Amino acid sequence: MRAVDLIAKKRNGGELDRGEIEFLIDGYVKGGIPDYQMSAFLMAVYFKGMTFAETGALTRSMMNSGDTFDLSSIPGIKVDKHSTGGVGDKVSLILAPLAASAGLPVPMVSGRGLGHTGGTLDKLDSIPGFQTRMDEACFRKLILKNGVAIIGQTDNFVPADKKLYALRDVTATVESIPLISGSIVSKKAASGADAFVFDVKCGSGAFMDTQEKATALAGSLIGVMKELGKKSLALITDMNQPLGKAIGNTLEIIETIETLKGRGPADLTELCIELGIRMLLLGERAASIEEARSILEERLYSGAALAKFREILVEQGGNPAICEDYSLMDLSPNKTELTAPKRGYIQSFDTREIGNACMVLGAGRAKVDDVIDYGVGLICHKRIGDAVGVGESLFTVYYRNEKSLSEATARLSKSINISDKPAPPIKLILEEIK
Repeated sequence: MRAVDLIAKKRNGGELDRGEIEFLIDGYVKGGIPDYQMSAFLMAVYFKGMTFAETGALTRSMMNSGDTFDLSSIPGIKVDKHSTGGVGDKVSLILAPLAASAGLPVPMVSGRGLGHTGGTLDKLDSIPGFQTRMDEACFRKLILKNGVAIIGQTDNFVPADKKLYALRDVTATVESIPLISGSIVSKKAASGADAFVFDVKCGSGAFMDTQEKATALAGSLIGVMKELGKKSLALITDMNQPLGKAIGNTLEIIETIETLKGRGPADLTELCIELGIRMLLLGERAASIEEARSILEERLYSGAALAKFREILVEQGGNPAICEDYSLMDLSPNKTELTAPKRGYIQSFDTREIGNACMVLGAGRAKVDDVIDYGVGLICHKRIGDAVGVGESLFTVYYRNEKSLSEATARLSKSINISDKPAPPIKLILEEIK
């Protein structure tokens, strides 16, 4: 078997079998297949696509390229959630303790942010002492004890994805749906969960800018999960405006805690409940949508979900006192208001540009090795359709220095469209895919 022959086969629209795909992935990870040949293969996939069987074989080969977690000793159906990334998306931080407080085992292996979207691990890092690095044995122990753990990937967790993603990033093949699916599902399946709920975002702040593209990705993710024998479903959700109000690491932890206290933004609370309903149904902890909703709302508003969040903090080294005293976390003392230049209605946001403004402040990273400032970020005070008066605050900006503030406010000023006519409110959940 030769790599060049398999590249030609895919270039010509042929379907590769499992053995051929395993040969390519294994050879690349071990160094037998060079970057230039794998780049050619990725480009062939970009143009010719892959069947579900091919994408499943690709995913399985990537998943088995390093460590995988075996959680079969933990009773019950283990359910995880994955978001394709958005601005202000702190759902995992709320959803994991909420679902676990309802008796569902939630093993969550999360990632870091890159570009305009934030990462769950970066937000957790803003909590003093919180530990996300642990081995499989510790991960399993925490889930057995508390029903939930949120950790990062081990150094040898799906190494094929690390290598392939770095290559895709410099060969203009990131947008390929089979390659995106392989990347997401290989990491999720390696975490040991039995079922998955996907939050596939679309709009100006998402990687998939249209509902059509998001639906195609959701169908691919579910199809690949079926190839691996895993249950899954997806919600297509809107990302044409930030989710919640807070954008930035410490600010998002504060909003997480406020939501777990039952007083979070309406859109963020709604999405957490809707995703949680699907998790409980997949995990067979509820028999109907109505029952699942009732359970989750009781867990949220009774304080049970917040108590579970405290357990996560204690078990993973964080200080539970942050739930009462937000000053225990780093938040820049420098803040200013960006106000409306005219009267009217919020017509639209360039949500990606809002995320970019937050990254300019230091809350995100443009390169993997960039250092994050946990104490900077934004509070977005308005939603699409809201009325606004001259001089009314649109954003509160937390910053460290005048240079970053100047660039960030310039981006924010361009990111918001105020018109004379009211705009219809945005529908948050657009579609469910099974």
